[in-house]
Parts: sequence; structure tokens; C-alpha cells
Amino acid sequence: MVSERRSPTIRRRRLGAELRRQREAAGITIEVVAEQLECSASKISRIETGHTTATPRDVRDMLRIYGVVGAESDELVQIAREARQKGWWHPYSTVLVGAYVGLEAAASSIRAYEQQVVPGLLETEEYAGAMIRAARPDFTAEQVEQRVRVRLGRQSLLTQDDPVDLWVVLDEAVLSRPVGGDAVMRGQLARLVEVAQLPNVTLQVLPFEVGAHAGMDGTFTILSFPEPSDPDVVYAENATGGLFLEKSDELQKYSFIFDHIRAAAIRPEESIAHIAKLAEEPLWKWRPRSSPWT
Repeated sequence: MVSERRSPTIRRRRLGAELRRQREAAGITIEVVAEQLECSASKISRIETGHTTATPRDVRDMLRIYGVVGAESDELVQIAREARQKGWWHPYSTVLVGAYVGLEAAASSIRAYEQQVVPGLLETEEYAGAMIRAARPDFTAEQVEQRVRVRLGRQSLLTQDDPVDLWVVLDEAVLSRPVGGDAVMRGQLARLVEVAQLPNVTLQVLPFEVGAHAGMDGTFTILSFPEPSDPDVVYAENATGGLFLEKSDELQKYSFIFDHIRAAAIRPEESIAHIAKLAEEPLWKWRPRSSPWT
């Protein structure tokens, strides 16, 4: 599976922003547009926020209301057609957050802080399988395999002709928990050392000795896009999937947090050396399973 930088998700988001701009420039309310198109105001709102795919006919009718015709209208109608295409991940829409994968595929840079597990873009097949089986014991072997296949497919973003710039800060807890057992985790640590050699990948470790830090509230990812007209998106994970944040103050807050986290973390070169050492002398070997936690 090959990820395309221009995903349908980003086209839909861009189209919605332009439709909103045109409506506001024309001085027309969402309610007036909904009335003329004989639909709900919530539908227009969801089109403008990129949460709903607009048909080419909807776009043409909306632009007619705004007084936009000719080449400009034709271009936006064409974007609407492209936004309705299916991304490579569509067949797997039941096993992942399609909106996130679509934005990830379109991103030019990704900044992520992870507290518990290795991010999907960096996982080995064995680690991914072990992690999914542990997190979702209700899944069948086929469901686990399908999710692993999707994760491995996403990793082409790191090595394609125009690769994404990835900067990840891993809490030391991620490196200390032997997901899948000793052999699987050692293989995962070796994989981290390997992928960190890519020029577009920066990896840092946030050590336990730092104590309390700016990222205590949880894991998050900041996605940035090549077009200035496409604002950043923050994806904050939770047990039900995740939350997308796009408001300016939210973006500033998470950028501020990430800057503080990476400043507190070990430098990239030292982080890689530390991970390589852990692959040889893992933290989980220091405390025998039978020893008391005292």
C-alpha cells in the first residue's frame, strides 16, 4: 500500500474552508444557504468543516448562491470530485480512524509525543501484533492481522519519494515495557535505532529522571501540511479513538507543550545510543518478575 501525499481527506478539508470563505465574503448565513438548498444547516456546517463530503452539484449550487462562477467555480467543483475518491485505507475504515490516516497521508511533518507504546509509523510487525492483541483481547486473529497490515502500510510515508518529516519524543516507559516479550521488544528497539538513521526522522527519549513534565496530560500528535492554507491539526488520543483539535489557541498550546517536552528530552544522538544500549541491556531485565515492588 502506498500513501499519497494529496489525500481525499485534505482535499475535503481545503474545499470546506474555501466554501466557508466564499460564503462569508458574500455576507450570507449558513441558514440562508441551507434554506435555498433545501437541506439542514448542520449539513452546510459539516461541509465547511470538512467533516462531510460535498457532492459536485452541492458545491456548484453553493457557489452560485455566493455569486462565484466560471473558472473559479469549475476548479472547486473538480476538487469536490477528487475529495470523493477513496484513499488506500478505505477498505480498512472499520479498523482505524480514517480521518486521521487521511490527514497523516497528506502531512509534510508530524510531531508526536507518546507515553505508552511505540507509534504505529515505527512499529515492527511483531510488536504491532502483540500490542493489538493485548489491548483488544476480544479481537479475532483476522482482525489483529488486518490492523497490523494497515499499520505497516502507513509506514511507506517515511521512505516514499517525498517522505514526511517525523519528530517523535518517547517517554522512557515506552522502552521499559516488554510488549510481546523479550525477543519482540528487543527487535522493536533495534527497529527504532534503524529508522532513526533516516534523515527525515528525529527520535528523542524523555527519561524518568525528568520527573513531572509538560506532557503529563497524555499522548498527542501535531500534523502540519505543505500548503499554508491548510492549518495544523492536533490529534489527541483517548480510549474511544481520539479528538481532533484545530482552533488557533489549541494549536499554540500543543506546539508549546511539544517544544517543552523535546527540550526536556535527551538529545537525538544520545537517545539513539540509549535505545541501542537498552536493546542489549533492557530495563525489564533489571527487576525479576517475582521481586516485590518495594
